Amino acid sequence: MLPELVMIVTAPLERLPDGRLRLDARFIEGLALHAAHWDGPLRCIIWEGGPVPFGREMAEADLAVPLTVLPEGAALTRDHLAGAGIVLAAADGWRTHALPDLCGPGVKLVYAIEYTLATRLDILRLDKGIGWLRRLRSMLWVIRQERRMCRAFRRAAGLQCNGDPAFEAYGRLVPDVLRYHDGRMDGALFAQTSEQAIRLARRLHGGPLRLVNFGRLEPMKGAQDLVPFARALRARSVDFTLDIFGTGSLEAQLRDEIAAARLEARVRLHAPVPFESELVPWMRQEADIFLSCHRQDDPSCAYLEAMGCGLPVLGYANRMLERLVARVGAGWTVQFGDPVALAREAALLAAAPEEVSGHSERALAFARAHSASKEFAARMEQLARLAAG
Repeated sequence: MLPELVMIVTAPLERLPDGRLRLDARFIEGLALHAAHWDGPLRCIIWEGGPVPFGREMAEADLAVPLTVLPEGAALTRDHLAGAGIVLAAADGWRTHALPDLCGPGVKLVYAIEYTLATRLDILRLDKGIGWLRRLRSMLWVIRQERRMCRAFRRAAGLQCNGDPAFEAYGRLVPDVLRYHDGRMDGALFAQTSEQAIRLARRLHGGPLRLVNFGRLEPMKGAQDLVPFARALRARSVDFTLDIFGTGSLEAQLRDEIAAARLEARVRLHAPVPFESELVPWMRQEADIFLSCHRQDDPSCAYLEAMGCGLPVLGYANRMLERLVARVGAGWTVQFGDPVALAREAALLAAAPEEVSGHSERALAFARAHSASKEFAARMEQLARLAAG
């Protein structure tokens, strides 16, 4: 029997008038996985605060793991950690950086980190809703918190880094470091051999290059570059389609731009659809390449999820995608923030179906090697080893 694991997370939570909770769907699934794989008591600490764009409503009693829900902005105390043998804390939220002083003797502290300092600063830089003075103050605050976070890492027993940029930035600070790739692809979700063959045969017979983008339609995700990319690709007389699945602050702008450019026959904007039952089968059968316009270095589970559908990635050379493409050989990158360069590369790929197919096979193989169950097992094994040590 393992000691009690206390998870401290920064996922959004909204308490509804009827007492139920609105929680991120992936967070709910993650709780169930932890409950199934941790051989010991388990509980989770979370703060109120939203919004929850991809959420589910549940009664607290129906969750797989008991929750301690703190008011938004409330500080952690030693009492919150009473009885813990090991703590897994999200480091991306500044409220967990005091944990080394709160954990009692013998309590192992493990942090999980996703965003680097560069990514956090990029998010602020791309936020058009704040003025320059507030942006500057926020950036200075983020830099101060970065120093505090790094000091906390040096006192932790372990670190779990989601993606290459976080591993490169912080891996040297902690003695026991795990690099993992977060995603939802597993088992029967992966593209099948027959689907891969059909995709290649279709391209060899001259069908349009089918591109797909999915996720939040926000500036930090580069959604503002999707229509300029499509205009530039049309100008090169390329036969293509671009399907966009998502919603966000730029949705209305994209609709207007698609109509103004008369791209309705080639660029289709879809509402978000269920991942496993609709989006994954669609991408396996109706797309050739995942188009990413991400403007920051975050690991983005979309890369691995698209690759699991047999889709190589065409995108900007942010630190995450550039390293992933170099390591796997399953995609192409162009200079940062240039949708015309993306279109130029896409035009070359439209004329090279066998090259795209080779990248597709490597993408699928890498995604299978880093399935959700394998990555989760590695994370749990690290926690169990540290807890028992």
